[in-house]
This record gives sequence, structure tokens and C-alpha cells, in this order.
Amino acid sequence: MPEEKTHDLYDFMRQLSDEMAAEYDRIQKRATEDPGTAGDQGEENWAELLRGWLPRTYEVVTKGRIISQDGWTSPQVDVLVLKDVYPEKLLNKKLYLAAGVAAAFECKTTLIAADIEKAVKNCVKIKNLYPVREGTPYKELHAPIVYGLLAHSHSWKMPNSTPEVNIEQKLCESDYLHVSHPRECLDVLCVADLAAWIMSKVTFFSPRMLPGNEWAFPSELGPDGAALSTYIGHTASHDNQFKQFTPIGTLISDLSQRLAWEDPALRDLVRYYQTTHIGGIGSGKPRTWPSSIYSKEVCLRAEHPQLSTGPDAIWDEWNICFFME
Repeated sequence: MPEEKTHDLYDFMRQLSDEMAAEYDRIQKRATEDPGTAGDQGEENWAELLRGWLPRTYEVVTKGRIISQDGWTSPQVDVLVLKDVYPEKLLNKKLYLAAGVAAAFECKTTLIAADIEKAVKNCVKIKNLYPVREGTPYKELHAPIVYGLLAHSHSWKMPNSTPEVNIEQKLCESDYLHVSHPRECLDVLCVADLAAWIMSKVTFFSPRMLPGNEWAFPSELGPDGAALSTYIGHTASHDNQFKQFTPIGTLISDLSQRLAWEDPALRDLVRYYQTTHIGGIGSGKPRTWPSSIYSKEVCLRAEHPQLSTGPDAIWDEWNICFFME
């Protein structure tokens, strides 16, 4: 393992993890008497965590549905993060305007396999409430909302159980079954006392002109594909994991980065988190996507992209591409 560093952020992340574990133990004592109240308490735990670690400009609320500009509504969501532009008059209406929702989460006290598939299916429904964006690889690979699944703990606790393997297998299986475009993928799954999985998307462009003046990408020329989506598992058991790793640290770091794509005011803080490595490191098995996931505009512009350089280059919506000869 890399040498352990000293930073107060690591202590804060451990404190959050300890508090979440203590809340889980407290909630579980009464869970069989009143499962509904136990669930509500768990949701409030996560809402309080987000209120404490997201910028004060965001409003964090519990229990509501999202309504699209066409009037379609989502299943009920446990925790919603609202943008600073959200109308104050509508904060408590429990039907939230899609354009004003920055992130949304399903919350479980004890995660089971069925929760994972349900979250993936709900994610597809919710991200399809938003208009499809075109023009850059970033816009076309991502919906303008972050969607995730948060849990205090998990159900795989018998001797010789393999919870990390079980969760990753179910997550990937559900993704293949229900996700038909990378923008529909679940963004994050965090189990506070175990691990966190974050969605990573990478674009590979190598356009070539074929007879008939048609563009061909790697997916049409070989097995490599035009894009990869990967659930990166950040676990304590990773061979090169930092000793200061916590799943909650991964959640805070990753969520901040996702929000920063749409909210540039967060970007300095994201760089700070990245430098301190509170998110840890991870790995996963990629899913390959064909070039048909992109608009014609992106396919044509990919031949001669103009990429940024310097410290802000990581936020260039074309810089998520790897150009291959």
C-alpha cells in the first residue's frame, strides 16, 4: 500500500464513516418494529451528510418525484440535491422540476441485490426525463443529473461471503440488462462500511473514411469500440489502495467532480480533493459501446478536435477522448 499521509480530511472522512456505522446500529435495533421509520432515518442520515459536505448553495431535500418539461414524472426518490437557482416557493412541493435537480439518490440501510437492479432501472427512467444533449462527447455521454444508490451497510455478512464481488456482478449485470446508452448509467453506488463504485466513461476516436464517404470508428473496424463505460470499484482490498481510503471519501470526491462539470464554482475544491486522494483508487471491467451512440456532429468533428491545454484542460468536453491511430 502507498505510504499513509497525514491530513485532517482523512480524519473527517473516518469520522463520517464512524457516525454512519453508529447510526446504522441504532436504526437496526428498531428496524423490525417499524421498517418505514427506519428507512426514513437512513435517508435523513445521507441527506445530512450531503448538506454538510456540498456547497451551501445547494438545497438537499428528502422524498420527492422529478417532473420533466413535458410533464412526465419519475418514481419517488429518497434524497434530492437542488441547484441554487431552484424557486424557493417550490422547495416543499415534493414534485421537483427536472431542470433544477442536480443530483438524486436512492437510500437503503441494508443493501440487497434487488436494490441494485431497481436503482439501475430507476436511473434509466429518470435520465430519460431529460432532453438528449448533443455537441460534445461529454454532453452525449452524460445526462445533466447525477443519480446514485447509497447504503449504510449490506446483507452479505455470512462467513465466506464475497459482498464486493456480489455487488459488482449485480451492478454490471443490471447495467447490461437495462442500460442502452452510456448517459443512462448509474453514476455512483456507495456502501458506507464496504466500498464505492463510480461510473467512468472514456471515448476512443479513430475515424477513417471508407468507400462511399462513410465514417468508420473502431467498433466498426474491430473489437475495441468507440467508448467504454466502467464501474470502478474503490475497495479497501485493492492491492494499491491508500490506507486513508473510505467509501464516503470516494462519494464526496466523485460527487463534487460530477457536479463541477455543470457548476464550475466547484472546480477548485475538486482539484483539492484530487490532490489529497480522499477518493482512493479502484478498478473495474469495462463495457464497450459502438460509434452509433454519438451524434453525426460529434463524429464529424472528431477528425480534427481542438483540445485545450493547461490546468483547465481536464474540463474540456472533448478532452475525455483518447485519439487512436
